[in-house]
Amino acid sequence: MSAERILYPCYFDAALRRRQGRRVARNLAVKSPDTSAIATVLRKMNLPHRLEEHHHPARWVEREGRVVVEWKGSKEDLIRKVATGLSGRRGA
Repeated sequence: MSAERILYPCYFDAALRRRQGRRVARNLAVKSPDTSAIATVLRKMNLPHRLEEHHHPARWVEREGRVVVEWKGSKEDLIRKVATGLSGRRGA
């Protein structure tokens, strides 16, 4: 049985510090990530997901949205895989 995991763009934002919400190493973070970029990576990974207009509680002013993903493993594993996909798209 898979669980729903919530991903916010701030998790992958190179402009943020860890205490501001970034959850990946700076070398995997990207500039100005958005929900559509995250959704593109998830589509390539064949993971069911949906976009929502909700915002990160600590960054409610930003209104950047979130992505809800069906994922069986740990959230940290998912975040790492998505970050790898995002950083690979950087040159594209």
